[in-house]
Amino acid sequence: MNPLLLDIPLQLETDRLILRAPLHSGEGEIVYQAIKDSYYELKAWLSLFQEIPTIEETEILLRNAHIDFLKRESFRFLIFDKGGDKDFIGTASLHRIDWDIPKCEMGYWINTKYSGNGYMTEAVKELADFGLNHLGFKRIEIRCESRNSKSRFIPEKLGFVYEGTLRNEDRSADGSQLIDTCIYSKIN
Repeated sequence: MNPLLLDIPLQLETDRLILRAPLHSGEGEIVYQAIKDSYYELKAWLSLFQEIPTIEETEILLRNAHIDFLKRESFRFLIFDKGGDKDFIGTASLHRIDWDIPKCEMGYWINTKYSGNGYMTEAVKELADFGLNHLGFKRIEIRCESRNSKSRFIPEKLGFVYEGTLRNEDRSADGSQLIDTCIYSKIN
């Protein structure tokens, strides 16, 4: 089946969270604020955030993510607390999709003020289940820098298989040095 014909829900839910596709105008401002609040942590691991984007740049990033969602090229979800305040927590995505296998890679980041509450683990679990069970992916990969212990904790806790470390495989987020990349996977 052509992926464009797949019915993909725009929202997923867990006990505490709502994962929603970025489709509302103006969401750039809340995501921008989370990036700004978490800048030093994000800058250490993500080349995308070596500088704080403007609200406009963040809005464009989200609108492009929505276009990619519609084209079935990646599925980025904004993560919100299900409670009364509906606070924005972070993002998680299925990207680098290869529909021929089918497989994908998963990425995520969290607003620092929500770290340590298990929110991202809960979101990643839901998104992995969605990818394996709803989309029929045969493989979901999580790649992260070997020194990023917080990011590595999530696939380890969720039972992803550690497949190994690729040495000198990539550049650090700031581009200053070579880094080792750990690869975890879940297969269906």
